[in-house]
Amino acid sequence: MEPKNKILLVVNPISGSFDKANLIRTVEAELSSNNIKLLIYETQGEGDKTAIRKLIKEQQPERLLVAGGDGTIQLVAKVLKDFDLVMGILPAGSANGFAINLELPDNLLDQIKIATGNKTFTIDTLELNGEMCLHISDLGINAELIRHYEHSSIRGKLGYFLQSFPTLFKSNFPYKFTIDANGHRYVKKGVLLAIANANKFGTGANINPNGKLNDGKFEILIFKRLNIFQIIKTLLKNSEMDSNFVEAISVEEAVINCKKPVAFQIDGEFIGKRKKVKVNVSDKKLKIAVPENFKPA
Repeated sequence: MEPKNKILLVVNPISGSFDKANLIRTVEAELSSNNIKLLIYETQGEGDKTAIRKLIKEQQPERLLVAGGDGTIQLVAKVLKDFDLVMGILPAGSANGFAINLELPDNLLDQIKIATGNKTFTIDTLELNGEMCLHISDLGINAELIRHYEHSSIRGKLGYFLQSFPTLFKSNFPYKFTIDANGHRYVKKGVLLAIANANKFGTGANINPNGKLNDGKFEILIFKRLNIFQIIKTLLKNSEMDSNFVEAISVEEAVINCKKPVAFQIDGEFIGKRKKVKVNVSDKKLKIAVPENFKPA
């Protein structure tokens, strides 16, 4: 019997710290039992968007699954802005911050069930200097940490932790940020300025309890000082930051200026150093498969 549906699985073979062969075999077995044909594309690092776009046009899959980290999810999201397709996520990165915000489980079989299920949720996407952002971007010490981490041989939370010490000694904080938003100019000093469409970092720390993925707004979070206790809390799931440690401004668009270039990251990917970041809520939305009991904050 011919398969009744087709699903495209985009896999990043080098994300996270485990071999994706078993993941692919498990997905194939689950979909085959439901008479669904699986198409597989492994990212190459170059030309991926063009190749994925071509596969979608030629094969016309009913859904697209992503097995990778936040960078791979963002890559696919940039393609899907031109298609009416649901994205299903199989978290396979080092931190998986976006998956944490969607309350996806750790078990692969449960993830596959959700990724191919009927419950979907449409989120806003942000545009930062022309680049797409799905959950959290920042300027400052966290972006510096990600830059150092990308050159480290140790992955996962331990890698972040070990890189935190040289980062603290090398960073030129506090930084001065000028923010034009809501018809006002805010001048703030801090160790980090985050641009948050979601609630949580990849560690699970709830840095933005008032944020919603679909409210047409985002939050600018200014972390005022270096507080070791609060930093340690970011390694703990469901921990919330002290209001004396972080200040939040809810906006629809903003222009952020820094006196000197500051380290900048988008969804866990180091972009470089920037003096100016222009942010707005994009008119491009993203439809994602989520758990049946998912309720946005």
